[in-house]
Amino acid sequence: MSQTLKALGIDQLSVAQRILLVEEIWDSIVAEAEDMPLTEAQKQDLEHRLGAYNENPNAGSSWEDVRARLRAKT
Repeated sequence: MSQTLKALGIDQLSVAQRILLVEEIWDSIVAEAEDMPLTEAQKQDLEHRLGAYNENPNAGSSWEDVRARLRAKT
């Protein structure tokens, strides 16, 4: 475990408590995400991906399919 986790006492938390902490941290990031401007490269990548989706919306996989594939690997 990293020194930062030890210094903050996170290493003393249970797995469930650490998961809740990660969720809270993620929620705090999402709340401020709109304040983070995208680079031009990121904007172009998003436009490219959106265009590919609009051309063939059935090309990808559903979250359920992706999750099932990932779980099958473990």
